[in-house]
Amino acid sequence: MAKDRAAKDPVDLALRQRGRASVDFITLLRSAGRDVVAAATEAMETIVPDPSVLPEDLEARFREVEAALVNEPSYRTQKLTHEYHARMHGVVAREAFEQVRDLVEGKLRCLDDGPATLTLDPDFHAPDYWSGVDIHRTLGGWDGHEFQGFIHSEIIHKKMVAYMFGDLYGQRRDVAALAPNSSYERILDMGCSTGYFTVALAQLYPEARITGVDLSPRTLEQAHRLANANGWAWRLYQCAAEKTPFASGSFDLVTSYIMLHEMPEAAIVDLMGEAFRLLEPGGDLLFADVTRFSDMDRLQEWKADTAARFGGEPHWRASASLDLAALAASAGFTDAKTQNLGPNRYPHVLHARKA
Repeated sequence: MAKDRAAKDPVDLALRQRGRASVDFITLLRSAGRDVVAAATEAMETIVPDPSVLPEDLEARFREVEAALVNEPSYRTQKLTHEYHARMHGVVAREAFEQVRDLVEGKLRCLDDGPATLTLDPDFHAPDYWSGVDIHRTLGGWDGHEFQGFIHSEIIHKKMVAYMFGDLYGQRRDVAALAPNSSYERILDMGCSTGYFTVALAQLYPEARITGVDLSPRTLEQAHRLANANGWAWRLYQCAAEKTPFASGSFDLVTSYIMLHEMPEAAIVDLMGEAFRLLEPGGDLLFADVTRFSDMDRLQEWKADTAARFGGEPHWRASASLDLAALAASAGFTDAKTQNLGPNRYPHVLHARKA
């Protein structure tokens, strides 16, 4: 397969008029708010010209900045529109799917068969940090609907997020290309979700045997459909990335993309140790996650923390405060290095090697 081949969508999704209008409305509402966000940012920078004077403690900083901006119209409007979007985007996406379910459900079920394999654990007990958390405030969480993986991938991501942030695959391809070797034989994608980063790995390393793990059965089902639609023989498993069933030394590249901020610090420490165990000697680790708080001034840090606070990200603050290179070194990795890509130093990429 050519490395530049575009991934084939599992189903060619065309929403009905009502669902399309609702998706467009909530997407444009968030996008149109960019001018409001710019005005709110300008107001913040006017009120706080020197971020270094803000309190070091984030809770105290939150209270101080909120009090300073409470009467600023642009800031209040920004909070209102973002809150509405956070509450409603999952509802709108699910309703839009139900309107076309009769047209796509059969096609989706046909993709249960193919070269990819999916292993779900009927006795699986999710970690405490995952249970009961509606990540990104998606209605019902990742598993709140029988086809939530499809809804998240094909409606929320491709029709909402892509409109606001552009090419969903480009940044993932850029990160995947940072792996130092031109080819790998056995790749593990930790927290593969619906398979966006796994696609980038499959395109860059077409001869590799690719394995993906995730906690969510619904997102794994969508990754399974995506692999089958493209003829990829991915092996997909429901398990915690920090506690997999694979033998030591099973992989020569272990990756994750924007997963660490969904985990508490203790789980990330365990994850580093598991990645080290799973890699063969000389194998590579490639993790990408959110911008580090250490790369921000105190006002930027407040903005990121506030967005996470109201965006359904309970572990963002602790995770974004970690030195990933130091954690990797503590787990036994050598040559642990980090770099920032793209605007706002996002994503933050860690590369390390098992000696």
